[in-house]
Amino acid sequence: MAKLSKTSLLKILFAAGFLFVSPSWGADKADENWWSLQAIQKPLVPQSANQKWIHNSIDAFVLAKLKENQLTPSSQADRRTLIRRLSYDLTGLPPSSAEVKAYVEDQTPDAYENVVNRLLASPHYGERWARHWLDVVHYGESHGFEYNQPRNNSWPYRNWVIRALNDDLPYDRFVQMQIAGDVIAPGSADGLIAVACLVTGPHNTTRPNNDTMRKTMRQDEIEDLVGMVGQTFLGLTVNCARCHDHKFDPVSQQDYYALAAALAGVNPGDRELKGLTRGDDVAALKKLREQENVWLKEIAAVEKPVRERLLKEADKSEQKNTPPQPTAAWNFTNDLTDAQDKLPVTLKGTAKQTPEGLVLNGKGWAVTAPLPYAVAEKTLEVWVKLKDLKQRGGGAITLQNNSGGVFDSIVYGEREAKRWMAGSNGFVRTKSFGGTEETEAEQQAVHFAAVYRADGSITGYRNGKLYGKAYTTGFHRYPANDAHFAFGIRHGTALGSNRMLTGTITGARFYNRALNANEVAASAGLGTITITKAQLTEALTADQLETRRQATSQLVGVRKDISALLAKGPQADKVYTVLARNPGVTQVLNRGNVRNPIGPVAPAGLPALKTINANFGLADNAPDAQRRAKLAEWITHPDNPLFARVMANRIWHYHFGAGLVNTPNDFGYSGTAPSHPALLDHLATYFAQKKWSIKALHRYIVTSATYKQNSQPLPAAMRVDADNRLLWRMSPRRMTAEEMRDTMLVASGKLNRQLGGIGYRDVRAYQFKGSNFYDIIAQDKPEQFRRTIYRFSPRGAQRNLLDTFDCPDSSALAPNRASTTTPLQSLALMNNRFVLSQSDLFAERLANQTGDDITSQLRLAHELTLSRALAPNQLTLAEAFVKKHGMAAYCRVLLNTNAFLYVR
Repeated sequence: MAKLSKTSLLKILFAAGFLFVSPSWGADKADENWWSLQAIQKPLVPQSANQKWIHNSIDAFVLAKLKENQLTPSSQADRRTLIRRLSYDLTGLPPSSAEVKAYVEDQTPDAYENVVNRLLASPHYGERWARHWLDVVHYGESHGFEYNQPRNNSWPYRNWVIRALNDDLPYDRFVQMQIAGDVIAPGSADGLIAVACLVTGPHNTTRPNNDTMRKTMRQDEIEDLVGMVGQTFLGLTVNCARCHDHKFDPVSQQDYYALAAALAGVNPGDRELKGLTRGDDVAALKKLREQENVWLKEIAAVEKPVRERLLKEADKSEQKNTPPQPTAAWNFTNDLTDAQDKLPVTLKGTAKQTPEGLVLNGKGWAVTAPLPYAVAEKTLEVWVKLKDLKQRGGGAITLQNNSGGVFDSIVYGEREAKRWMAGSNGFVRTKSFGGTEETEAEQQAVHFAAVYRADGSITGYRNGKLYGKAYTTGFHRYPANDAHFAFGIRHGTALGSNRMLTGTITGARFYNRALNANEVAASAGLGTITITKAQLTEALTADQLETRRQATSQLVGVRKDISALLAKGPQADKVYTVLARNPGVTQVLNRGNVRNPIGPVAPAGLPALKTINANFGLADNAPDAQRRAKLAEWITHPDNPLFARVMANRIWHYHFGAGLVNTPNDFGYSGTAPSHPALLDHLATYFAQKKWSIKALHRYIVTSATYKQNSQPLPAAMRVDADNRLLWRMSPRRMTAEEMRDTMLVASGKLNRQLGGIGYRDVRAYQFKGSNFYDIIAQDKPEQFRRTIYRFSPRGAQRNLLDTFDCPDSSALAPNRASTTTPLQSLALMNNRFVLSQSDLFAERLANQTGDDITSQLRLAHELTLSRALAPNQLTLAEAFVKKHGMAAYCRVLLNTNAFLYVR
């Protein structure tokens, strides 16, 4: 037989299909009619006879697909399984024994929903879901490449992502801030920090003398950036078109360089944060605020009964109409409580509660808890003294949805100087009242009320009298648990330029109905009665005065600490972020060769998306700020079908272990087909309708019957759909490496739950011949026992336990983590130093909490690690094992079980 040449062999293999497996599409490549590029059409919800199983519309789509394949859904998981699944999915931490017990015993209809809401409100939710996002954008804390210098100032971006997710920042704003935060939020630390997303990738700091090599290195970085932006926000591998038209998707080389031009001004480096405002929710500040409230309540306990007696005496001397009964009422000269005891107020930023009222200096505001009831017709009332009549746009009292995107507010001076208005999102419910200019609010508190009726009419009243004329626009209803009140801010959940009010709010009221003119007048008259500080002091007894003096002294000390903390500004002096530079004119490079430019190209989007205009209307030499602002606007355009589809699929992917499109970063020809196309568009539509609230989409998904299924394999279903693409059960998943480490710390009782800050290090950094190396060190200090997301994470550094369990290196995008099974994993769980030390600490905790009784120790151990009771037959075996090998060894065995490692 003649010997085959390498070329002949390759031809034979290629022809046989061994070197290329084509996608399962009928066409050779995608064109502009590709499914993911088409406008999202709201699909009809399938009808089903099995209405008992369906919890929401998600289930109708899943059930229809199962029926097509002669499959049925699995039954609901038991309560212990559900709360463990929910807790890990939403916070990355196990439920406590008390939380499990409370849910198992709670037989109220909304028990499950209450758990969901509690977990979504937990600050640990942001830590869990930020980890997913940091994988997607390949966040790392060193440059990579040969020198691999550390990025000591990159961590503020990680903290910003955590906080943005906890605050449920609308996804469109979340993305806009990460593309052009420094442009759209100038002067804010948040804007400067958020845009660090664009420089999370590797950065080659080797600078050769050869000009061609330097230019090529720059083009390599631009390709990585275009790839990250294209895949993260659009689900398209645009970077594949650098040297030629995309082989499979309708993205030309010209399109690649147009998108590259939009990002050509991005350079990495450190920038100062000093003097910039921020909306950081620091744990230390939260603790000080709690202490502040303790002393405020003690002062209020002394003053309130005396003040109320004086008010009654003053009220008897005046003839008044009977005032209406408010749904909620706040007298800020007393305290922060609601008179109806339903909506207490929490201070934010620099806001203070004093005997004068709620004092606002333009850098603080206050919020209530979510309203437990729905709001339709309503009346908002506020008594406010302005610090400056020239201020423009601050909100006195605001009713807004929990993301701050939809709101109704009493606003001063925004559209018309020195005039009041009823503010609203996008001014959709705002017109001029035509009222007179404000002249008195600088000297004394004035009353303003806005009455909203179902016919769309809005009426303003100042000091109980009609303010200008009523007008009619639109009407908005706020559902229960999805709205709250804010004071001192027009809308939103963070500081923002002219949205903030400067002055003092003495009181506010809310009526869950529309008051008539007489009722407003009566309410205004009641609100004008005030008790001066001198009158109150004169009426207090000697003992009351001494109690107040001591509490006031403590309050002053706490407020000094708050002022000192706020004066520090951001937690970091610097942040590794975008250093904008003159982008110049981007050239299309023939075959990607920097020495062979073809011609200039202006910054633009992708023409393949026919639903939105790809033309940014910019010249090829436009400045960086204009380019990125236009790019952010184009990507987040409501008519961009990829924007909603990609993120809805990403969230589904992290809940179910696989997306409806199982290639989260590739919605093109080389990606997988959606298993449930109609469901994906339904989720994308729902996401947009909920004003891009990520938490709303979570809530929708986890309250479905699809999510609540048990994970037991069914032989008949396995034969048809072994990969569970049709969602006939909940697929079990192994914990991520970070979840595993964090849970071990929870079990040992050593988890440091500190939020934010600079993070911890478990490596020793050193240099050798100009390159940086990172060696693992022992983790035995409390600051190293924080959640793993706060770990300093240099590229290419060994991480032992984390590496073994597929924690990805940040040198590449990781939208879909690998899940391997290797002998090293079992060896690591038995012999790793961290596992051994945590097992010892776990055993100590069991002994400390239960004493010497082995049975009690074993039962507690199972509750802490597995969220379930120890079975009688297991108890006998476990006791024998402990007597022979010790409790620490048994703890290590528990940490090696599938029951511990897998979330079902």
